[in-house]
Amino acid sequence: MSNPAEKPEVVQLPAEPISAPSASSRRAASQRVREARDKLTSTSGTRPAFDAELLRQYAQTRLSASYVVLLLVVATGVLFGLWMQPIPAAAWTAGMICLHGAMIRSCRRFLAEPASPAATRTWRTRFVVLDLLYGLCWMAILIHPVLDMVTESLMMFLMLLVIAVSSMLAANLPIAALAATAPVAVAMALSFAMSGSLDNYILAGLALAAEGYFVLLAHRLHSSTFATLEARAEKDALIGELEQAKAISDEARHRAESANVAKSRFLAQMSHELRTPLNAILGFSEVMKSEIFGAHAVPVYKEYSADIHNSGVHLLNLINEILDLSRIEAGRYELNEEAVSLVGIVADCHHLMKLRASSRGITIHEVFEHAMPRLWADERAIRQVVLNLLSNSIKFTPQGGEIWLKAGWTASGGQYLSVKDSGPGIPEDEIPVVLASFGQGSNSIKSAEQGAGLGLPIAKNLIDLHGGTFTLKSKLRIGTEVIVTFPPERVMSALAPLSEDAPPLQPESAMVPDEKRRPRHKPIMSAGTGS
Repeated sequence: MSNPAEKPEVVQLPAEPISAPSASSRRAASQRVREARDKLTSTSGTRPAFDAELLRQYAQTRLSASYVVLLLVVATGVLFGLWMQPIPAAAWTAGMICLHGAMIRSCRRFLAEPASPAATRTWRTRFVVLDLLYGLCWMAILIHPVLDMVTESLMMFLMLLVIAVSSMLAANLPIAALAATAPVAVAMALSFAMSGSLDNYILAGLALAAEGYFVLLAHRLHSSTFATLEARAEKDALIGELEQAKAISDEARHRAESANVAKSRFLAQMSHELRTPLNAILGFSEVMKSEIFGAHAVPVYKEYSADIHNSGVHLLNLINEILDLSRIEAGRYELNEEAVSLVGIVADCHHLMKLRASSRGITIHEVFEHAMPRLWADERAIRQVVLNLLSNSIKFTPQGGEIWLKAGWTASGGQYLSVKDSGPGIPEDEIPVVLASFGQGSNSIKSAEQGAGLGLPIAKNLIDLHGGTFTLKSKLRIGTEVIVTFPPERVMSALAPLSEDAPPLQPESAMVPDEKRRPRHKPIMSAGTGS
């Protein structure tokens, strides 16, 4: 009997985490898709919006230089009228003026119409045809047989002038610039080459070289304009994205704030609703625990009553913390400010927590600066801050540990409070967690005395209401220190004496008339004189 085939072992490779594309990669991908779509719908290989903008700049350039072109045409017609018959020169001048008028009229109509892809293609073809006719008219006058008497240098100068002007005017539309200059340059090159002399061959080459140079210059100008338009479009797109992101962020922030306020109001309302039955539970459980109306038939009931009372006290403290936090977050916590002694409050809290610390073998040291002035603060809030910090230190400090309570002056003239323990410490990445509402670190989860995670957030918010700072420093296996500072504006220092003289008890204006009314008597004899 043959053995069954062994089943091959399949090893599953760990799946690589799929990273979400970043905002820059998404923007680049969308830009590539947009460019590909625009190239398919464009006649020049660019975006349709750029085609319309380039045509608009072309038309504006034509309109702004219309008088210059008209002056060039009239001056050329008058000059050529002196070298050949006036009638052909006048006819050429009239035809050029009509062609120039048609060009100006077309530019104005294009600028007046709304832009659309179909209209852009039509006007582009129309402008190319008009520029081609423009170049053919210049070619006709420059290669006229009657102008053989004109020197080649003058003809070369006129050709360069016509090509330069046409290239600059049609730089935003390279195909139109080529249509306006190529007939003139090619015709002049052929005219020079057909003469047969070496000088004319050189002029023919210079004519073609000049045509290539101005075509290249027009292309560079077009590329520069296109890059400017592209940069402006990119800037507008980025501004639009930023505004959209800002609007989305503001809307999300408003929703989060509304939800937070609604949560705080709900917690405050529920806390008030829970206090009424909880007070009844505490009262009756205390009566049963104290056996006011008689001893229990079963002694275990007394222990159960004590457990019920202790659980109710814990729940009441938790409700009070939730209520305080919700009032702080909702902005409805009002400080009852008065002159308080920071050292006195810390000493009282130490006295309250001393028995609990002693039961765990924890030693609390006090390091206070004496003769410190009072603070203008809320005594209940400061007391709650000190009790929260001290109870946390006692909770997480192991047996036989030490806690240091410090109070003194800050460098800026304010006052500070420091609570430092020798506990296990808090990892650096968990510090923001423990400072958040209902946040608990890993040590708190492992501890037998778990809390609700509201002590530190409430203390931090109460210090923020006083305009102070709340700093938490911790190192693993070394300990944790919380430093609370109060600004100098809350320190009630003794006022310095006034440098100015005190005002008179009676105004001088009221004293002067009395002196004037007082009669002055001349003494009869001066003491110590012989007069």
